[in-house]
Amino acid sequence: MSRFAVQLTRIRNIEPIAGADAIELAVVGDYRSVVRKDAFRPRELVIYIPEQSVLPEWLIKNLGLEGKLAGPEKNRVKAVKLRGTVSQGICLPVQQLKATTASVVYNANGDTIVASEGEDVAKLLGIEKYEPVVPQHFAGELYGSHDTTVNYDIENFKRYPDVLVEGEEVVFTEKLHGSFCGLGIVPEKDASSKHWLDRCVVFSKGLGAQGLCLLNSNNNVNNAYIRALQRLDAFNKILKLAEWFENEQQEHLDRPLFLLGEVYGPGIQDATFTYGQKETHFRIFDVVSGYRGDQQYYDYKFHATFADLADLELVPLVYRGPFSREVMMEHTSGKTTLGEHIREGIVIKPTTERTHPELGRVILKSVSAEYLLRKNGTEYQ
Repeated sequence: MSRFAVQLTRIRNIEPIAGADAIELAVVGDYRSVVRKDAFRPRELVIYIPEQSVLPEWLIKNLGLEGKLAGPEKNRVKAVKLRGTVSQGICLPVQQLKATTASVVYNANGDTIVASEGEDVAKLLGIEKYEPVVPQHFAGELYGSHDTTVNYDIENFKRYPDVLVEGEEVVFTEKLHGSFCGLGIVPEKDASSKHWLDRCVVFSKGLGAQGLCLLNSNNNVNNAYIRALQRLDAFNKILKLAEWFENEQQEHLDRPLFLLGEVYGPGIQDATFTYGQKETHFRIFDVVSGYRGDQQYYDYKFHATFADLADLELVPLVYRGPFSREVMMEHTSGKTTLGEHIREGIVIKPTTERTHPELGRVILKSVSAEYLLRKNGTEYQ
C-alpha cells in the first residue's frame, strides 16, 4: 500500500523537451521531472522528492526554488507545467560512491549518511508529507477498534510502472474526487453500543490507518460520512449482508466484512466536483473481509453481488479488458462519467486478485494531468 518516501533511486532515462535548449526530462519510475540540460545521466542515482513533499527552508535555498513552490509558505512540491510538459517531483543530485549502489546524503547541519539505493532519506533531509487541515465536518468522536478497520491506500502507477503485465485482464474504475469511507459490519460476537446499530463500523482513510472509528453518538450525526451513509440507509442495508450469509450460505458471518468506497458530492472536496449530486453520496470501490492482519480482498466479479445485496452503487466502471499503457492513458483523462467536469483519474486492478513482491496487493492509480494542474484544489482523505 501507499507510503510517503523520499528515496535514493535511479534515473531510468533522459528525454528531450520539444523546443527547449536549457531543460530536459529526467524519468524516475514513470514520473517526469524537468531538470537542467546535461545535469543528469541515465542510470544515475538521485534523491527523488515527490509531489506533496514539504521542504525545509535550507533545502529550498539549496535548490534555488525560493518563492517557486506551492502553498502559502511556498514550500510544497506540486505538479507544474513547463514548456507544455508536466513535471512531477524534484531530482536532487547526490555524491555517488564509486562501484557501489550507495551515495553520501547530507542535511543542513552537515550530518551525513551513506544511503543505499531505495532508502528513504526524508527524515535526514527534514522533508515531510503535506497534510491538509481537515474541515470540521469530517471530524467527530472516535473510539479504538483496530481489528475491525482497514489500512488502505493506492500507489501511483508511475511509481511502479512494471507491475502490471501487458495483456493481463484488468478493470479500470473511475477515481472519484471525494473522501474515502470504510463501512463495515462485524460478527455478532463483536457487537457493541459503540458501533452503529451495534454492528456497523465507519472510518476514514486516516482513521482506519490508526485503527480508529467514528463513535455511535449524537455528536457525530453531522459528520460528512455519517450523513451520507444515513441518507442512503446504509447501516440497515449492510446488515442484510449478514442475513444473506446466514440464510443463503448457511453460515454465520464470523469475520468483519467491509465495503470500501467514496463519499462525494457538494461540500466534500472542490466546489466544482459535485458529480451532479445535490447531496452527499456513497459508492463502493472495494470489498474486503477479515480482521486486521488477516484480510482478503474479493475479486472484482464479486463486487456487483455485494453491491446488489446491500442495494448500494459501485463506482463507475470505465474499462474491462487487456491492459496496455495506451489504453490506460486513453481512460485516465477526459470528463467524468458522472457529470461535465474533469476526471480525476482511474484505479486499475487485475480482474483476479494477485500480489507483487515489492508492491503487495496489485492495485494502482493513474491520475490525469488536468486534475494535478487544477488551481486551488483540495485533497482531504
